[in-house]
Amino acid sequence: MGNFTSSTSSGSTGASCVPYVQEVVSQNCVVIFSKTTCPYCKMAKNVFNEIGANYKVIELDEHNEGRRLQEALAHVTGARTVPRVFINGNCIGGGSDTKQLHQQGKLVPLIEQCAPCCAGSASEGSGSGQFQSSQ
Repeated sequence: MGNFTSSTSSGSTGASCVPYVQEVVSQNCVVIFSKTTCPYCKMAKNVFNEIGANYKVIELDEHNEGRRLQEALAHVTGARTVPRVFINGNCIGGGSDTKQLHQQGKLVPLIEQCAPCCAGSASEGSGSGQFQSSQ
């Protein structure tokens, strides 16, 4: 009764943004929910830049609904820390997780799995979500 940390009492703030998070994640192969000043966010973006993968970035500290989006990410992923990195609709974790997957040779195969579906859906516009392999 007096528990103010329950998800029901604070759930309305971020829950309204959950559909937006799900939509962005489903429409893009790689999505990074980030903050511009976060070193782990920069680490994650650098990994994708290094391998030549396109990604969509949502900078929470520059977004009007940034705080609510971060709450929605907590609902969706179970973690509210940034970055929250999604590949092919699945959260792979944060900056350290992304870097570790790359070092293990597991990141590129994850991106390659979603490239065919995303390449067709991003025919016009920014091309976000397409993977450019360096062969």
